[in-house]
Amino acid sequence: MKRFERLGHIRRLDPVADAHEIYRLSTAFEFPWDYTRALELALYRTYAVPSIGRLLARTAELTERTQKRYDDTSLLLDTVVEHGFASDEGRTAIRRINQMHRSYDIGDDDMRYVLSTFVVVPRRWIDAYGWRRLSRHEVVASAEYYRTLGRHLGIPDIPETYEEFEALLDSYEEAHFGWDEKARQVSDATLTLMASWYPRPLAPLLRTATLALLDEPLLRAFRYRPPGANTTALVRRAVRTRGRLVRLLPPRSTPHFARQNREIKGYPNGYRVTDLGTHPVPGLGGCPVRRRDASAADPVE
Repeated sequence: MKRFERLGHIRRLDPVADAHEIYRLSTAFEFPWDYTRALELALYRTYAVPSIGRLLARTAELTERTQKRYDDTSLLLDTVVEHGFASDEGRTAIRRINQMHRSYDIGDDDMRYVLSTFVVVPRRWIDAYGWRRLSRHEVVASAEYYRTLGRHLGIPDIPETYEEFEALLDSYEEAHFGWDEKARQVSDATLTLMASWYPRPLAPLLRTATLALLDEPLLRAFRYRPPGANTTALVRRAVRTRGRLVRLLPPRSTPHFARQNREIKGYPNGYRVTDLGTHPVPGLGGCPVRRRDASAADPVE
């Protein structure tokens, strides 16, 4: 297969009817590393909304069990990508997510914002750092994929297009990003987790490099001192260079799913989807999103 042959196949598919297949090809074949990094950043952005960051701190899932929370979130979302919404595995993963979400009361606006990060942040990351930009088919398919996921999660009034998702994300962050001490604790724990995946002496360097990839609103919300301009430019140039080097490599011939990532540490002997995530007692902690309208029943409950 030639480097752009799979893109040609993607462009022959219908971006709405074939949204899951296009998204699977994009995430598992074309940009597996970029999607991993971008979805990490997408979830990380949500901490800067104090209502989300405070709840995550209260549950201790991302401050005391950070690796497990990272693993479970990645694996549950990845199960749907790999197997599809209608599969037994996909339905089990969605059911598990809904069981966690149902114990906690967060507004619909926060839920839509979290969903929008999954759509917008990867597009922006890949356009900046990927080996090519996302095609229009991939952008439309991504929005449609997450519209479908949002419906399964009972989220109301989901944006209909990528542009609507993007407008929602930008306006919501402008209105709601802000300092919160507890949210900063969640952020610090996440940065520590990411550094822990590499040799310990590299931790300070990796923290600085991560901060160099954050935009100014995020740095300001968490009150991090921005890295110097030269450091920021160097780090971003290095990530862009990686993308250019990937472009020279042969295309991937086998899929790479998030379950295969070296960052997944908690299940060396495998896992069952039904065992992933938390099994919270109402009022004692949990997840950042749930639907408030119990009448909006999910089809896989």
